[in-house]
Amino acid sequence: MTRPGPPNENLPTIKLVVVGDGGVGKSAITIQFFQKLFVTDYDPTIEDSYIQHTEVDGQWCILDVLDTAGQEEFSAMREQYMRKGDGFLLVYSVTDKQSYENIRHFHTQILRVKDRETYPMLLAANKVDLVHVRAVSEDAGRELARSLGAPYVETSAKEPPLNIDAAFHELVRIIRNHPQQEEKTRRRRKLFGFKCTLIYIAPIQASPFAIVWLHPNLGSLKPASPDTHTHNVDAH
Repeated sequence: MTRPGPPNENLPTIKLVVVGDGGVGKSAITIQFFQKLFVTDYDPTIEDSYIQHTEVDGQWCILDVLDTAGQEEFSAMREQYMRKGDGFLLVYSVTDKQSYENIRHFHTQILRVKDRETYPMLLAANKVDLVHVRAVSEDAGRELARSLGAPYVETSAKEPPLNIDAAFHELVRIIRNHPQQEEKTRRRRKLFGFKCTLIYIAPIQASPFAIVWLHPNLGSLKPASPDTHTHNVDAH
């Protein structure tokens, strides 16, 4: 029986961004996922984008994956691509302790750019096939993931690939389950703590409403005259 393809109607587009130091295998992971082949030559990436229809848990989507530059000379581009992402695959190489330690910088910068306390991310410990030169243990990787509040997966893009499809699919699940809008609203209320007051002043022309932002500690406005009416509503 032929497996049905993606539906013809409009599908949601999910933008994933692969981040990490240069040389950790970001491009190898991405190409293995999209093209099902392992690239052995290292050619530093500036920015490559890959798009395909993908089915995760019976739901189709358009997966738009951005493979980014890890080299420090391209660090000025990071904030630009971080603004685009719905979720991030944080990649380090288990053979490179510094790439492991630098993951925290990527994580912190993503949260700052997104202005969120949490955001969909998955930590990928790559090149686990290189057992004899491994410098970062699985326990250390899992501990880092716990401290970042992100799931952990060990990957290898070398044939036969390990957890490549699983990593991208799990990140899609994390994005689908992440209450982004609700968190953004809570964060805004926590940050500002303001109320919005609508003031109607007669007899000015039609729809004469003025909006005044009041901090809870400053008290409330009192009507200037019998013709002035105030309505307090919570800001959204």
